[in-house]
Amino acid sequence: MKSYFGIFVIILVSMIAASCSTTRVLQDGEYRLTKNKIEIRNDDSFNSSQLNKYLKQNENLGWSPFMVMYNWSNGTGNGWDRFLKKIGKAPVVYDPDMVESSIENITNHLEYLGYYGSSVNSEISVNKRRVSVIYNVNLGKRFPIKEVRYNLPSRGEFKEAFLSDTSHLGLRKGEFLSEAALEEISVASASRMRNMGFFDFSKNNFFFEADTISCPDSAILELIINEYTRNESFKVADAIRRFHIGDVSITYPKSLKIKDKVLTGLNTVEPGAIYSEDVVNNTYSRFSELRLFSSVNIGMTPADTNIVDCSIALTQSKLQGFKVNLEGSTNSSGLLGISPQISYYHKNIFRGGEWLNMSFMGNFQFKLKDNIRSNEFGVSAGLSLPRFFPLSYRHFKGAIPRTDINFSYNYQDRPEYTRNIISTSYGYTGNIESRFYYQIYPMQLNIVRLFDLKDDFYDTLANDPFLRNAYQDHFDLGSGAMLYYTTSSAAIPDETYFYSRLQLDIAGNLLRAFNPLMKKDANGSGMIWNTPYSQFVRAELTLGRTWVWGRNNGHSIATRLLAGAGYAYGNSSALPFEKHFYGGGANSLRGWQARTVGPGTSPLDKSFVIPNQTGDMKLEANIEYRFDIFWKVAGAVFVDAGNVWTLRNSKSEAIDSSMFQWKTFGESIAANWGTGLRLDFGFLLLRFDMGMKIHDPAREQKWVNPGQWLRRDNFALHFGVGYPF
Repeated sequence: MKSYFGIFVIILVSMIAASCSTTRVLQDGEYRLTKNKIEIRNDDSFNSSQLNKYLKQNENLGWSPFMVMYNWSNGTGNGWDRFLKKIGKAPVVYDPDMVESSIENITNHLEYLGYYGSSVNSEISVNKRRVSVIYNVNLGKRFPIKEVRYNLPSRGEFKEAFLSDTSHLGLRKGEFLSEAALEEISVASASRMRNMGFFDFSKNNFFFEADTISCPDSAILELIINEYTRNESFKVADAIRRFHIGDVSITYPKSLKIKDKVLTGLNTVEPGAIYSEDVVNNTYSRFSELRLFSSVNIGMTPADTNIVDCSIALTQSKLQGFKVNLEGSTNSSGLLGISPQISYYHKNIFRGGEWLNMSFMGNFQFKLKDNIRSNEFGVSAGLSLPRFFPLSYRHFKGAIPRTDINFSYNYQDRPEYTRNIISTSYGYTGNIESRFYYQIYPMQLNIVRLFDLKDDFYDTLANDPFLRNAYQDHFDLGSGAMLYYTTSSAAIPDETYFYSRLQLDIAGNLLRAFNPLMKKDANGSGMIWNTPYSQFVRAELTLGRTWVWGRNNGHSIATRLLAGAGYAYGNSSALPFEKHFYGGGANSLRGWQARTVGPGTSPLDKSFVIPNQTGDMKLEANIEYRFDIFWKVAGAVFVDAGNVWTLRNSKSEAIDSSMFQWKTFGESIAANWGTGLRLDFGFLLLRFDMGMKIHDPAREQKWVNPGQWLRRDNFALHFGVGYPF
């Protein structure tokens, strides 16, 4: 029987190999381009990868299953044939004309970078019907700037204004001459002059002449500014004038019911003021951030020799609507989790650009075979005002922070207990140049009450001080902040970017000052309304970077590092449960369901019918390779690793398996790998992930054999909206 099976496998592999030929669909005389390489011959410090985008043909890299699918097409043009060609990837046919165009592109770009007289040639290698192209590059000569001279218009006040500060130009002796640098200088300097009132001044008023003959191996650079642009004749030359703001008008649809004082307060373009491009852009940003308008158009029209009128035209966007979000997960043990959420928003609820957001959410976990249920319901409401209350708009020259007021109620019905959580907060949110975002909450209040503790769970709390202190009524009053920085301002970046997020929470310090006046519980903790108040500090740092490349940016590698810790002190001996860290789920360790990892090497706590593993500390690392497949379908392969730990010995044993300890750090790391599919509709991304455990710290045999990845309790399925990180 085994021999027959072996023969079958050999035949099957042979058939697949025959169909997998990556040159089968090529016509006579055609060759598949399999390799492009750029080699710099005379400068090892030059990064050749920056020249790749100037190649006219991108090669097929190695074997691809999608190229195989394309090769299965038979050219009949029927439905199956069209389907295979649509989802498949056609081999790149070598084109010698494209090689010549690539050489020309590379040569021109090197000259743009300041490498004059560069030489580029190609080496073509043919192996059967496969072609490799090597581009040999000898970088040309570079000329350091020896001297900078200025040739400026003498009429009017432009010359004096320009020469008042030339440091911004960056033209220093010793810098290498290049068209790229001169282009950057002219753009930045033109913007500076427009901010000084010279409304119609542009980079096209700049002219440069470089003398490389009179000074061997260096250049004398002359910066020339003419009163006419590169697209004009000197016959139309007129003095470069400084402009002032004339009339300012704001128009918007009558259907938009908004208070005029809001729009006039946001506008920073004032009649009579010297024209400034930054001021105009600031006004544009202010109106855009209000999110009431689908478009903001600011037109500047010269009305006189030194007057420019401003017209602001606003187009109304959709002011209200609903949003729906859904996440789900399951594992081989039969535990299902579903988390739906529906939100209603209104962006002009009181006719002053106030945002109202109301959300209703649920979290349901259950087993189909058992009568085990965990239900959670929540409602929240938030009001965001377009000003820094109680200050007026005039106190801010740039972006205006928003004032946020939030309220939420959460009801949890678990097999072990019932819990109510009431939360409210007051604070400010804003951004700086669309790269740095912040949320600062001077006041955060949480009130947590537990009911209907089951006898078994109550006994567990009595024997475990850590759980007992975490699962008690408590009153939290403190402050919080979130700081976020990103190198990309796009909502869904299509280029390589980096981000960092820092979250801070601190509670109880203010109340501590009144502790002597408070009633005390049996543990000596101060109470408010017969409820102990919490005192703790908590921080969480997230670092992420995503590399994007390939045709249509169809490939990316996303990474994330997360570290968090919380510590109770003073009036508390343990963090409140809702401030604990947990691992697992659709956006964490995807080989586990939410709250099923750790803490440390601890086994699953049987006191919870629905798993609820948490800790004081969390470390996690994720890496995910994302790639387009066809149409709107994309795939992913990922690896997740991390865990949660406690920071105090919560048990009577000398060694607590849940505690963070360097000597057991390696064996306490949970790790999984997995694969997933994404449906990307642009406005909505649906995600299906399957994670399989590699290393399970809760088991005696921690490494999971590949043959066991699909067995009970060794994998989890997740459904989500949006990327996991």
